[in-house]
Amino acid sequence: MGAGHAHKLYRHGHSPVHGLPPHTKLAAVFAFVVVVVSTPREAMWAFGLYAVLLGAVAYVARVPAGFLLRRLLIEVPFVAFAVLMPFVAEGERVDVLGLSLSVNGLWGAWNVLAKGTLGVAASVLLAATTELRELLLGLQRLKLPPLLVQIASFMIRYGDVITDEMRRMRIARESRGFEASGVKHWGVLAKSAGALFIRSYERGERVHLAMVSRGYAGSMPVIDEVTASRAQWSYALALPCAALLVCLLGWTL
Repeated sequence: MGAGHAHKLYRHGHSPVHGLPPHTKLAAVFAFVVVVVSTPREAMWAFGLYAVLLGAVAYVARVPAGFLLRRLLIEVPFVAFAVLMPFVAEGERVDVLGLSLSVNGLWGAWNVLAKGTLGVAASVLLAATTELRELLLGLQRLKLPPLLVQIASFMIRYGDVITDEMRRMRIARESRGFEASGVKHWGVLAKSAGALFIRSYERGERVHLAMVSRGYAGSMPVIDEVTASRAQWSYALALPCAALLVCLLGWTL
């Protein structure tokens, strides 16, 4: 799958969570999210227990609370959407602090916030304890369609290539005294975007020809065979199993 690739969400460490095979962590996070989504929204206490479970995982993985909370800011657009729901939803209404809010909208907002936040937090913990290269290997091990794995691999690698190319083009413009300060400079930026597209397309063609010349026939070679023991699977699935128990209690109590 190529060389290692660091990303900003990853936090280097040697915790038991870091050491788990990537496909076990992917399966555990997916199962946890499915369980959280399946929980009735009225069981508010259950979501509190889910948060405690994630907090325990973060503690074992040695991921600081501040690190996790800063990464949760990515869900701000969903929070804004949830805040609007009580105002625009129809149905029975209730007065809260002088505001007429929809009861269904309040439940819907709580549902989006609780389940969305827990899902994002679980994903952040996965990204913080697993390198991108390992995630790709995990997806490959879980038998995700090889074409999708290759697309994801190329997106990750070319994302950095294109970003670096944009940085060099910006430095070249600034070294010539250019500074975008209004609509009159949009033409220059548009030409830069066009040049970036052409360079990226040409680079992609060259890389494809190089791969074909080295025997590429539609599938990437497997360099590392990732395996997991029964104990590692048990350790990884402890989170979704505990969450499933909470979910069942939420439906029965």
